[in-house]
Amino acid sequence: MPTQTLQIPTADGLADAFAAFPEHGGRHPGVLLYPDAFGLRPELESKAVELAGHGYVVLVPNLYYRQGPAPVLDLPGHIGEAERPGVFARAMPLIQAHTTERILRDADAYLSFLTARPEVGAGPVAAIGYCLGASLAMRTAIAHPDLVAAVAGFHPGFVVTDAPDSPHRLVHDLTAEVHLGLAEGDLTPEAVDELGKAFDAAGVTHAIETYPGTAHGFTMSDTDAFDAEGLRRHWDRLLSLLDRTLTNG
Repeated sequence: MPTQTLQIPTADGLADAFAAFPEHGGRHPGVLLYPDAFGLRPELESKAVELAGHGYVVLVPNLYYRQGPAPVLDLPGHIGEAERPGVFARAMPLIQAHTTERILRDADAYLSFLTARPEVGAGPVAAIGYCLGASLAMRTAIAHPDLVAAVAGFHPGFVVTDAPDSPHRLVHDLTAEVHLGLAEGDLTPEAVDELGKAFDAAGVTHAIETYPGTAHGFTMSDTDAFDAEGLRRHWDRLLSLLDRTLTNG
């Protein structure tokens, strides 16, 4: 698939990003893909390329562009159990600095950039994310209900918190269809119940599914958490969602 490294103008500077495009020309639905807490790296680029192969223009921003171009974190080629605590320790200050205000400013810029691309059609777009990126995708859709028709989050983090502006408290403004693919232990049963009730009260079409036998990070082949069956299920759910909401919606 054709790919490009792009610069997205934001309120706080230029965000570098990876973009993947379908091989055949024309205009296609757009997908904003938020990385996990480890950031933009070849693993996420590979997912964007695969998704582009199904007919979508995929934009993957560097969440941490304020600290420099990707990769911002010094990552090993494979993140094993021994390396994971150290990587999370380095990522945590970046996550904590990525406030809701920053998230929403960036989302405005990312969506404006994506929808202005000549390769992207005039219809709605999707926001998807992994780990931390799932909460960013939800916040993006909540802030742009007229534009974002689908949200998908896999091994999601920070979607149900004690904060007054936790994403699950704001879904009354959500119009997108949502799929959340959880690893075992990602959310407590109480949190899953609270999230489901929030979606129901808001009239949001949604699925909250725990993928059997998976650990947090199961879609990422550059980590020990990787689970091939979990990844396959993720593609099945994601492509079905995008087909319903973007291609045939």
